[in-house]
Amino acid sequence: MSRMRFWVATAAAAVGAAATFALGLWQLDRAHQKEALAAAIEARRSLPPLMQEALLGPDATALVHRPVRVHGTWVADRTVFLDNRQMQGRVGFYVVTPLRLAGSDRVVLVQRGWAPRNFEAREQLPPVQTPAGEVQVEGRIAPPPSRLYQPGAAGTGPIRQNLDLPAFAAETGLALLPVSVQQTGPASQGLRRDWPETGGRGPETNYGYAFQWWALCGLIAALYVWFQFIQPRRRPGPA
Repeated sequence: MSRMRFWVATAAAAVGAAATFALGLWQLDRAHQKEALAAAIEARRSLPPLMQEALLGPDATALVHRPVRVHGTWVADRTVFLDNRQMQGRVGFYVVTPLRLAGSDRVVLVQRGWAPRNFEAREQLPPVQTPAGEVQVEGRIAPPPSRLYQPGAAGTGPIRQNLDLPAFAAETGLALLPVSVQQTGPASQGLRRDWPETGGRGPETNYGYAFQWWALCGLIAALYVWFQFIQPRRRPGPA
């Protein structure tokens, strides 16, 4: 019976050590992938800005993260305030306003920046200035605004949890482009633009997970050696 227990414990320890070691390698690979992606994004951001004509081409989605300069007029009455967005640790709104491109009937959503929320009067909109007439906006080509978990159906008022591009186009009748522009530059018009880095958590999180998995692998190996080889030899033999 003791022989069987030994082999069962050996098999369990081998499986546990192999699994945790492999999970550590997987997390290390994920960290390397994130570093490569961050380097590629940074290389794109350092390129000269594109003109808005690039947005009207068939491959606009392939230009994500490139700097861009657009000009047109704000469709101010269609401004959306995306709720529960954070910037510098504070919760508020991402303010998104459609911009009708000059010389075209096409419209691009501009993520203009972040504004704080009044938590005492939750339906009160922040004082954001939206200039009339033609404006020029500098920013980066970006995917449509990121989505958060939302129970139930999407709202249709100015304050929303998420913004679905096809649904918003159908609601407003605007000829929306498949990408958005994330406006950059210093704070202005009641908005801050300290945008978080793209891609969620950085590679340091995956490095931390890899260390934890490998530490658990080492613990399994150490406990196996202790209970199967060292502890039995420390027991006093029969008198």
